[in-house]
Amino acid sequence: MKYGVRLKIDVSKINKEKLFKGQKGTYLDATVFLDVDNKDQYDNNGMITQDAPKGEQGAILGNAQVFWNEGQQAPQQRQQQTQGYQNQPNPTYQNQPTPTYQQQGQAQGQSAPIAEPDFGMDSDIPF
Repeated sequence: MKYGVRLKIDVSKINKEKLFKGQKGTYLDATVFLDVDNKDQYDNNGMITQDAPKGEQGAILGNAQVFWNEGQQAPQQRQQQTQGYQNQPNPTYQNQPTPTYQQQGQAQGQSAPIAEPDFGMDSDIPF
């Protein structure tokens, strides 16, 4: 079965000495522990730990939350149903033209270039 899992990691808890260089960047080995059938008081299904040598316990880096699985409805449909809404189109917005936006200084009809985000993956991690 396929799952959608959201991770929330506190990067200040990462033991930077355990980071290692690979061919395409700097890496961290971590493990996710999931219990897809149960949630904690914060709606989490598990935790993320940094891998450690045998005999040592890795630091808990954060939480994991299963937000979708292959056997469920799409998350947006579930959310609407739990709020008491039925999955019906809103007649107010039917047959409305899609608004178009243009960036300042850009001629109408031209698409804006999409900038690729730079996550700094090719450089050293700045901690």
